[in-house]
Formats: sequence, C-alpha cells, structure tokens
Amino acid sequence: MNKTILIVDDEEDILDLLDYTLESAGYDTIACINTSNVRDILDEEEISLILMDRNLPGVEGSLFIEKIRSEGYNQPVIYVSAKDLSDDIVAGFERGGDDYITKPFNVNELKARVSALIRRTSKTQTILKHKDIIYHSNNKSFTIADEDVKLTHLEHDLLLEFMKNINILLSRNTLLERVWGDNEGKQLKTVNVAIKRLKEHIDPTGKKNYIQAVRGEGYIFC
Repeated sequence: MNKTILIVDDEEDILDLLDYTLESAGYDTIACINTSNVRDILDEEEISLILMDRNLPGVEGSLFIEKIRSEGYNQPVIYVSAKDLSDDIVAGFERGGDDYITKPFNVNELKARVSALIRRTSKTQTILKHKDIIYHSNNKSFTIADEDVKLTHLEHDLLLEFMKNINILLSRNTLLERVWGDNEGKQLKTVNVAIKRLKEHIDPTGKKNYIQAVRGEGYIFC
C-alpha cells in the first residue's frame, strides 16, 4: 500500500510541482490550496506525512499545525516555506514541525527528506483519532474528550477494529472473525451484546451515535 502525502500550499505552481514530484516517486498525494478541509482529510484518510506551507490565506501554517497537534493529530510534518530566517525555522520546529525545507528547493533533496521522515516515523505513530476519540497504541488506551475510557479487553479490540474501519460497513460475521478470532460456534447476537456494552462506555447518552446499526447487514462506525 502506497504512503499518502497531504500537500497544503496556496501557490498552484508549487502545489502542482510537489504533487507531480511525489506521485512520480511512488506516493499517493492529496493536494489542498488551504487548510479548510485538512481535519476532514486527516480523519478520513491514512496520511503518512503533511507538507505544509506557512504563508497561507487566513492562517499561518505553523500555527495551524500547532493547533491540530493540540487536538491529537500526530502525522509528521515538513514545512515547505519561503520563510527562511533562523528564527522562522526555529519557530516552525517549536510549533510541531519535524523537518523544514526552504523555497526555492531542490526536488531531489525534498524527495530524500520525505522518504527519510516517513521511514523514521512510520513505526512510531501511536495515535488513531476519530472525532473526539483518541487511541494511544503505546499503552493501548482510549480517551474521549480527553477523558480516559475503561474498557474490557474485548471492548478494546472491538473499538479498535471500528477505528481502523471508519465509515465502512462491517458485518457481524466479519467482526466475529476479526475481533473474536473466528465465528465457529459463536452466535451473531454475541456481537450485538458486545456492541451494546461498548456503546454504554463510549456514548452513554446516545447523543454521539458513533456506532450505527444497519438492519440485516451489520454496523458502521462514523
């Protein structure tokens, strides 16, 4: 599976150059001229790296990264920016950047640094995030709205399976195979009971409606 890189730059010629260069190097890319859809993309796609300009309309790129870092997004970031003073570069790192490339740039150097950062971080990303639910793989824990959630081992595995398959319909048989390990001798109502208990932990009021039942089909986590 190809790594996907999110590129954010309001200069269309730079955006096109980065898009072409990285696709030619074998990456999948998503290109944006502003940050308006970045959170939605990070929630819906498996992004391995963000290339972020700093001079963007309506927002300074490093301040935007600093903000989403505080919200739990931990994808590695390389700033690609015309801001090339030492203080600018230091500020970029202090606001959540992992690397910094100044414009104009050499495309071969950029590809090398992208490859190095993805290689370095691909095994260390420890957070999955969906809405206000965050999974921390380093200690196998979940938080919702910054509050710890106590789950049984089964409930943990069930919620994690949903977090890995956002907006995908999962049948009861699929859940039995992936979470319980098999579906031999297990009744489909086992899934129903487990999901009911999971909902009581993660959505006791029923207002957030993370897990939706599809009659006769299964469940969608959305």
